[in-house]
Amino acid sequence: MSSTSTSVLRADQIWLDGQLVKWDEGQVHVMTHALHYGLGVFEGIRAYRTHDGRLAVFRLREHIQRLFDSAHICMLKMPFTEDQLVDACLDLLRKQKDLFANGAYLRPVAFMGDGAMGLGAVNPTRVAVTAWDWGAYLGDKGVREGIRAKVSSFTRMHVNVNMVRGKISGQYVNSILAKREAVLAGYDEAILLDISGFVAEASGENIFMVNKKGVIKTPPLSSPILDGITRDTVLKMLRDSGRVVDEVTFTRDALYICNEIFLTGTAAEITPVREVDNRSVGAGKPGPIGTFVQETYFRTVRGMEPRYAEWLTYV
Repeated sequence: MSSTSTSVLRADQIWLDGQLVKWDEGQVHVMTHALHYGLGVFEGIRAYRTHDGRLAVFRLREHIQRLFDSAHICMLKMPFTEDQLVDACLDLLRKQKDLFANGAYLRPVAFMGDGAMGLGAVNPTRVAVTAWDWGAYLGDKGVREGIRAKVSSFTRMHVNVNMVRGKISGQYVNSILAKREAVLAGYDEAILLDISGFVAEASGENIFMVNKKGVIKTPPLSSPILDGITRDTVLKMLRDSGRVVDEVTFTRDALYICNEIFLTGTAAEITPVREVDNRSVGAGKPGPIGTFVQETYFRTVRGMEPRYAEWLTYV
């Protein structure tokens, strides 16, 4: 069993540029272009232990497709195919199959490597896949009881500034600043507004709310938000259950007076929000719709929902 200095369980190997190397050998040069200018793309993918003891990756193909879309947006030429990256993720987990008893978090990343410097440089693209055991991103208690959120003083970047269909490394500085501000102020997460003052998303999650009439709302893809794969999963689950979801813009004070809020994302999974800007959300605890989504989601990733079986790739 291997662990980092913070005792996080992680793989013994890294898939780097087409081959498996020891974890400590997964290194890049200090002159790597992406380190200086942020030109890289990445994904977060979870693998879960299913109810029958197998290991399954959730929506693997969709994540890899988005990785390639992000690279295309950034004009990063990928030296591998989608199939090769899918296989890389699975190969890495197969090598560590007995290590991740509780599942694993996969991080494929592609970035401009070292060579020429300057904003106009075009260097070969490096690609890596790492894996570690990452628990509930916003904490087990947060998943159970809900978190406290703060509307950030930082604004989500405009759609002509932030390439919103890309999961691009450098763009996450905006999220880092918002997250740090929220945590230093005593909150668990930040909620960012767009330049018009409408709710966009959290620092690393999409957002859903349920108003007092029971209407479920989430910002539309015309907003400066990531086209989240967990967001898409939740939309399908809700609509398959007969519920209507409006993809519309709404204001921060709509959050203050709604009945439920929950966040969605690969890392955060389904996390309820019990308070925004010191205002209790509904009864101040997870609500029925968010609880339904959370329970259905966890049943799905553990292979207990046959109608969504196609979303699981078994290792």
